[in-house]
Formats: sequence, structure tokens, C-alpha cells
Amino acid sequence: MATRTSGHRAGEHGGGGSGPGSPVAGRAGAYKWVALSNTTLAMVMATIDGSIVIIAMPAIFRGINLNPLTPGNVTYLLWMIMGYLLVQSVLVVTLGRLGDIYGRVKIYNLGFLVFTLASIGLSFDPFQGQQGALWLIGWRFVQAFGGAMLMANSAAILTDAFPEGQRGTALGINQVAGISGQFVGLLLGGLLSAWDWRAVFWINLPFGLFGTVWAYKSLKEIATTRKARIDWLGNITFAAGAGVLLTAITFGIRPYHSDPTAWGSPMVFGGLILGVALLALFCLIETRVKDPMFRLSLFRIRAFAAGNIASLLGAIARGGLQFMLVIWLAGIWLPLHGYDFKDTPLWAGIYMLPLTAGFLIAGPLSGRLSDRYGARPFATGGLLVAACCFAGLMLLPVDFPYWAFALLIFGNGIGSGLFAAPNTAAIMSSVPAHHRGAASGMRSTFQNSGMSLSIGVFFSLMIAGLANTLPRALAPGLTAQGVPAAVAGQIAHLPPVSTVFAAMLGYNPVQNLLAPTGLLRTLPAANVATLTGKTFFPGLISGPFHHGLTIVFTAAALMAVTGAAVSWLRGKKPASAAEAVTDVVAPGSPPAAG
Repeated sequence: MATRTSGHRAGEHGGGGSGPGSPVAGRAGAYKWVALSNTTLAMVMATIDGSIVIIAMPAIFRGINLNPLTPGNVTYLLWMIMGYLLVQSVLVVTLGRLGDIYGRVKIYNLGFLVFTLASIGLSFDPFQGQQGALWLIGWRFVQAFGGAMLMANSAAILTDAFPEGQRGTALGINQVAGISGQFVGLLLGGLLSAWDWRAVFWINLPFGLFGTVWAYKSLKEIATTRKARIDWLGNITFAAGAGVLLTAITFGIRPYHSDPTAWGSPMVFGGLILGVALLALFCLIETRVKDPMFRLSLFRIRAFAAGNIASLLGAIARGGLQFMLVIWLAGIWLPLHGYDFKDTPLWAGIYMLPLTAGFLIAGPLSGRLSDRYGARPFATGGLLVAACCFAGLMLLPVDFPYWAFALLIFGNGIGSGLFAAPNTAAIMSSVPAHHRGAASGMRSTFQNSGMSLSIGVFFSLMIAGLANTLPRALAPGLTAQGVPAAVAGQIAHLPPVSTVFAAMLGYNPVQNLLAPTGLLRTLPAANVATLTGKTFFPGLISGPFHHGLTIVFTAAALMAVTGAAVSWLRGKKPASAAEAVTDVVAPGSPPAAG
């Protein structure tokens, strides 16, 4: 086992030199707050762009003259939503490990630059139609690559800059600001796309340019880098395995022949098996190479393993929540309360602000308290609060009183905020200093993969539920308004993916279904007004949708409760106990935290 050098001790604990560039001076002065401010700006940017296109999607596709809801174009829609998360999930561990080898600040700063340049590329899409969509998807991949550099190293930079007694507070502010960015993105997407769809990407330019210059001028390496050979085989197998697995999950949402989802497709089923097999091969490789991409033995540290598993389960519970709430608000509740379908995505973001407020209130507070009292009670309690709120949402009627809905999503935000900061601080403090980049990347991978898996699973559960109940409500409703029985039956038995996405993106679902048939030009005006009015679709879908919501929120509550149980198993010892015991947790050594 390698012995930690004095340089590593200085980098980790604040000992060593006392010059202006030393860790002591950096921690004693203003540097740690500079690091917190810059990395928080980066996290907010990266997470806002994960969700900002959801609400802006109708304006974006109108801007490039492409209907995303036609069967041949649903793939473009899915990749615009899921591609960003997928790329980040695949790359964050590799980029975190490169930060350990070449310098976390160096990789982080490059990420700011790449992210900003990609935003410029997105805003200058020169094409129309499918080519325009491919241009946007390609640059979204590049943007996600830059965002992955930021996410993989920001927590490690903060852990280096702040002493142990302040890490929970710092990481709480950073992580909760990042998580709340997912919901702020929904609001910004609606506001900016109402002006110009390109403004959704222009918004990054002033902040990106400022943050890039600021990062290059102000951030400095505190932790000592450790030169090592790049584990090419491990990097390739991990990227391939995670990429194939998450791609299969993404395609699983699509309809397949007459089935509402593609989970029975040989390509999806084979992708799931191949992805798991490649990840198993990655684990085998990492136990055999001298300088692995990620030391799997770190999972022998109880605080690290329990924190990451709890993060995965919490992300699965929370990840699909914003999509379910947007569909609920935009497709049903807001039209029933007089809002036009085209305005509902923006107002859905506004009506979800209590969720963001809960994050912003609970995150920094729980981070500060966890510095004093430990992570376990806050992280575990947060997931239990979230589980109770999921149960409450499940019991609400579809046409709910808003105060009850606001209270429940505020509570969900409080619960998730209570969990995020202490859990992140515990994970990052539990590993040796020179593994923090890779550990931060693995933490981000668990979180992003959980969100991707959640979207795939929750959408599939919702669509499967609608596929069983929607035709029985839709067909009679259409025929009652003069739609021929054959056409009504055909429309009612279409895979509900397009209907769900139409409701989420602010399209009138019935108008979108009937437009290709030409019936809107031949039916009596009164019938057309009823069919395309604000209450017809919400009235039909309320029952089937509530059935799907019950399934989704039950699954989310179970995930949150399971995550709380895992979180409790992290033990009572401080997370930093592992650092005091050993530099590298080698195979065969006892766990560092009991």
C-alpha cells in the first residue's frame, strides 16, 4: 500500500506551507467562498440545462419546423430530453478520475469553456426539420460533456477547499442549488421560449463567459495530483456499459409495434443484458489493473457505499417527479382551471415553485446541522419525509385544491433538500483526498443514472396504466361528439406516448390526435369546439391518469423508504473516519467505517 506523502496531507488537512497559494491560506481566507460561488454557478447552469428544454420543446420544434409528436419524430423528442442526462451519467466517473490525475480545477475550468461554446453552437442552429433536430441533439451532447466536467469535479473542489466542520454547509448550498436548478429550468424554459426559442440557449452565454473567466483567474489546485496511467480498458467498458444500458432504457419508452412501450423489443432487451454484462466486465477489470479508473474497494467504506446506494434510490424516487407533475398540471389541472394548452407548460413551472422553495430552504440548513450532528438523521429523515409526501400526492384527487398540492410538493422539496446536502458531504468526506474526483464522479453517476432510470420506469408505468384504461374512456368520448366509431377506436388504441408528451409540451392532445384525420374540418363547429376545448381531454383522461399516478407514486414512495433504510445503515461514525485510517482501501482490508 502506498504511503501518503506530506503533500497529500497538506492538501487534505490544511497542513504544509503558509504561502498565499497554500491550502492553509486558501482555507483561512476568502478562497473557499470563491470556490463555493463559482462551483454553485456551474452546478446551477448544468442542471438548469437538463430541464430547460422540456418546457421550451414546442417552441424549439416550431422554430425548426418539425412536429415532434409524429411517430417518426418521437425519437428526436426523446433524445432532446434524455440525451443530456445519458451523456453526463456515462462520463462523470471518467472525468472525475482525470481530475484526480491531472488536476480537478484544470478539468473543471475546461468544462466551463466547453459548456459555454456548446451553448453558442445550440443557439445558431442553421438547419430545419430533422437536420435541425440532429444539430441540436449533437450540440446537447457536447454541452452535456462540459456539464459532466463541472459536475464530476465541483464537489471534490469544495471538499478540498473547506475544512471538515464546514463541508456539509458548503456542499449543501452547492448541491441544493444544483438540484433546484432542475426546477428553475422548467420556469425559465417557459419564459424564454415565449420570446424566442434560441434564448433558451442564449441565457447561458453571459453566465458561462463570466464563470469561465472567473474560474480560470480564481480557482487553484489545492489537492496534490497523483500521476497514473489512464485505465483505457476500464474507461471504455464503463462508458459502453452505462451508455448501452441507459440507451436501452430511453428506447424502452417508445412504442413497439402494437405495444405501448418497447420493453419487449429484442433491441431493448438485448441492450439491457449487454449493458449489465459490460458493467460486470468493468468491475472485473477494475480489480485486476494497477491504476484502475475507480477503486471498487472504496465501496468497502460503509458511509460511501450506503450514501451512493441511498442517492441512487432517492434519485429514482425523485427523478421522474417533475415530469409527472408537469403532465398532471399542463394536461389536466390547468386546462380545467381555464388555461389554454399552449400556456400550460409555463404555468406548470410557476405552480411548481413550492417544490424549489423547499429545496432552497432545507438544503443549506440541513448541511449546516449535519456538520454538527452527523449526516444520518437528516439524510434518512429527508427520504422519509419525501416518501410521506409521495403518499399524500397519491391520495389527492386529480382536480385538487392547490393549497394541498403546494403543501405536499413543498414538503417533498424539504425532504429532498434534507437528504441531498448531508448525504453528499458524507460521501465526499469518507474517501481519501486523492480519490475525491473519482468519488465525486461516481456519486454523480449514481444520481444521474437514477434520474434517467426513473424517467424511463415512471413513464413506462404511466403509459402502461394509460394503455389499459385510456381506450375505454377515449373511444366513447370521441364517438359522442360525432367522430366515426372506426376512427375513434383507432385513435383510442394508439400508443399513449404521443398523448402524454402532447399534454406535457402544451399541445392540445385531442387536436393533435384528430388533425391527421381531417375530421376537424368536417364535424359541426360546436362538436369541434367541445373536442378541442379546455375541459374535454382533462375530463376523459382524469380517471386513467389517476390510475397511472397511483402506480407511479407508490413506486416512488417505496424507493424513498428503501433509500431511507439504506441511509440509516451508514453508521454513526463520522464519515471522515475512513481518511484517518488509510490512504487507499485495498482489497482484503477491513471497512474503514463501521
